[in-house]
Amino acid sequence: MKATQLLHEFGQSIWLDNITRDLLDSGTLRQYIAELSVTGLTSNPTIFDHALKKSAAYDASIRDGLKRGRSGEELFFDLALQDITRAADEFRATFERTNGVDGWVSLEVSPLLAYDAQRTIAAARDLHARAKRPNLFIKIPGTREGLPAIEAAIFAGIPVNVTLLFSREQYLAAAEAYLRGVERRIAAGLNPAVASVASVFISRWDVASAGRVPAELTNRLGIAIAGRTYRAAQQLLVSSRWQRAFNAGALAQRLLWASTGTKDPKADEVLYVKSLAAPFTVNTMPEATLQALARRAEIGAGMAADGGDCEAVLARFGQAGIDVEALAAQLQDEGAKAFVKSWQELLGVIATKSATLGTAA
Repeated sequence: MKATQLLHEFGQSIWLDNITRDLLDSGTLRQYIAELSVTGLTSNPTIFDHALKKSAAYDASIRDGLKRGRSGEELFFDLALQDITRAADEFRATFERTNGVDGWVSLEVSPLLAYDAQRTIAAARDLHARAKRPNLFIKIPGTREGLPAIEAAIFAGIPVNVTLLFSREQYLAAAEAYLRGVERRIAAGLNPAVASVASVFISRWDVASAGRVPAELTNRLGIAIAGRTYRAAQQLLVSSRWQRAFNAGALAQRLLWASTGTKDPKADEVLYVKSLAAPFTVNTMPEATLQALARRAEIGAGMAADGGDCEAVLARFGQAGIDVEALAAQLQDEGAKAFVKSWQELLGVIATKSATLGTAA
């Protein structure tokens, strides 16, 4: 049995961290669903930037958009929604079969809005309404300024994938925003069953600490942070406040492990998959990681519900001079800036292709 199926049967959802039109047109995504237990998909500006740069599959849609007077960001979201809604339809059977637990796709609001709550919620409403798919998550960053937008989106009934989380504290703040939105719906007499996932980025911790710690701590920081966060999530979901929300019909916000492709060429290519296996969580994997996992026949023991030795490991990082709280803030800020950079490059590609294809037409 493939390790992908083993992981699925263990209780963790496998989502693909990629989307391209070629992936859809070739039937590869459908194959991943049928053969590799893939039950969802995520996207981000970097993924779309790479997709548009490397493929001519979008050219006809760009020409069509230009004829309708579309350009820039508006044209991009037309293209993205075409891909995302097709992917959502591929996962619709999974969504129905799991009663909305699985089968989700994610589309991010413009990263330029990461620090503007009012424009973020407006963009989330617009994208969700245009997609017209029940299994679409709108990705909103879990920055301090993004938290009010998360709460507002949940209150408005918009499913949210909270992105750019790096620590237990950032996760807890996002979970609090989600729960406030749910509690507002309960108080207003609305159905509180609005889905959400909280995406915690893993491998960037190890990239940031590489070369700064003893060799025996190499590639252990991200996993330790995940263990600490997982324990906090387990404790949160059995708290009286969450139990009251569940009693009113609310859904649990699932943890999603993001950035799980191994960056260190000397490390196991499925290091983070084996280390982060846990029931009722999601691992969103790059294609290379998914394919590497499919070549395996075991997944390991998975995560301990109490975080295992995470605190002891984190203490050793502290002794080595790593300030976890400061690094978490730095990583979130750098992540937001990286997505802005990809967004600007993406719009540059759109502009270049628009000029070329418009002239050719």
